[in-house]
Amino acid sequence: MIFSEWRRFYTIGSELLRHGLDELVPHQWQPWPVRLLRRSLFWLRNRYPTQSRGQRLRHAFETLGPVFIKFGQMLSTRRDLLPSDLAEELAQLQDRVAPFDGELARKLIERALGHPIEELFSEFDPIPLASASVAQVHTARLKENNADVVIKVIRPDIKPIINDDIRLMRLCARIITRLLPNNRLRPVEVVEEYRRTLLDELNLMSEAANTIQLRRNFENSPLLYVPHVYPDHCRENVLVMERIYGIPVSDRIALEANGTDLKLLAERGVEVFFTQVFRDSFFHADMHPGNVFVAYDRPHDPQWIGIDCGIVGTLNRQDKRYLAENFLAFFNRDYRKVAELHVKSGWVPPETKLEEFESALRTVLEPIFAKPLAEISFGHVLLNLFNTARRFNMQVQPQLVLLQKTLLYIEGLGRQLYPQLDLWQTAKPFLEHWMRQQIGPQAAWRAIKEKAPFWAEKLPDMPDLIYDTLTQVQHQQHMVKGLYQQYHQQHRRHAQSRYLLGIGAALLLGSIILLPTHEQLATAGLTISVICWFNGWWKISRR
Repeated sequence: MIFSEWRRFYTIGSELLRHGLDELVPHQWQPWPVRLLRRSLFWLRNRYPTQSRGQRLRHAFETLGPVFIKFGQMLSTRRDLLPSDLAEELAQLQDRVAPFDGELARKLIERALGHPIEELFSEFDPIPLASASVAQVHTARLKENNADVVIKVIRPDIKPIINDDIRLMRLCARIITRLLPNNRLRPVEVVEEYRRTLLDELNLMSEAANTIQLRRNFENSPLLYVPHVYPDHCRENVLVMERIYGIPVSDRIALEANGTDLKLLAERGVEVFFTQVFRDSFFHADMHPGNVFVAYDRPHDPQWIGIDCGIVGTLNRQDKRYLAENFLAFFNRDYRKVAELHVKSGWVPPETKLEEFESALRTVLEPIFAKPLAEISFGHVLLNLFNTARRFNMQVQPQLVLLQKTLLYIEGLGRQLYPQLDLWQTAKPFLEHWMRQQIGPQAAWRAIKEKAPFWAEKLPDMPDLIYDTLTQVQHQQHMVKGLYQQYHQQHRRHAQSRYLLGIGAALLLGSIILLPTHEQLATAGLTISVICWFNGWWKISRR
């Protein structure tokens, strides 16, 4: 196992060097020992000197497999962190990864569905419509209803590559944990969370279920459209769903040519995200531009289209409440409240000095307010927050890693659509409305309505329950009274025993004093003391 992990580590390093990616590191950051070591690896020289650095980076990620392709997809949305030439090349990883053979895809589909393609589909295009890191998509037409569909099929032999990468990530996480045992970033838990999301993405039955759920959450909504899934034709490695026709969200020129209201589209994107997180507790966690489209119709009332629901995130009630309160405190610049919430939730130790934590948060967050989105970088804010976290031993919550990644995607999309978008003013009214629903009379009335069927079911049993409860209380009172009386009697017997022992001790002492002068009186005292001692110990031994 360890050998395979180190072999994968060597493969990753060698591919990066063969593509000349060491040249991306500034020369001043390479001390002479590093440069000497690089020259000594003559068999790993740059094999693509004529290609641009962006092409070399994209090809290296494609060669290394889905884990690196996913990383490249996320980087492609961060044009504030990457030069434009690198971002443009990495954007091709969203849906233009090198495909595998179409005839092989046909065989995989027929094997999964148990029928020849011609029996189920009147048309099938062996040339893929799109090809991504985990799967590729072919267009087809269903025989049963003549509907245009797409067939998504998992790449063959991809699981071993992902398993090798996950094992390598686990090894690195364990090494970091041993070197930094008090590291509150919890790398092992973060890797495990990422492993679960990748394995979910490899199971297209899970994606089908996620898509059905998301479609139900936004049924008849003007904000988001989710395509229909044909579950009877879905298998673990094959997914059949409605084909959608939309403008890629990254194609700003096409959106403008269609007359799309980009400001409203960007605002609705923020609303879609917060609705998924806080209303539904179920959010699309892979919203890179390759998975998001905009409907052609109603350009002045634009609607988002979401596909590829292989990765979704969920939050429990406490996480939602905590996040909403933190966001509102951020928006209101109430850094004291933010610090208190972090301590209350256990994300920072209880001995944290609130005044220092509040001051550190203000230093990080205050400069980003009252600015348009074009001047705000969540990437830089997160970096500063992690530095702050290191100072105050803040723990990273693995269940929120997907949410953080999705926020980065939302920022990247917002920059491309409408850089002047004020994210704070767009999100704040939504969160305030949600909090009013969770706290106050509306929340109490909703809780009563939700519990009413349960109470109505139990109402006929209430008299018996009340009678049984009162009977048990009365029985407990009798038991307590009996125990009290027993304790009182034992206490009185203990007092008598201690009294007899005390008299015996006093007589014994007096007898010893009188023994030289009054022998008969001393003998009588000794006899009585022995009798008192015997009675006292006998009472104690009985109890």
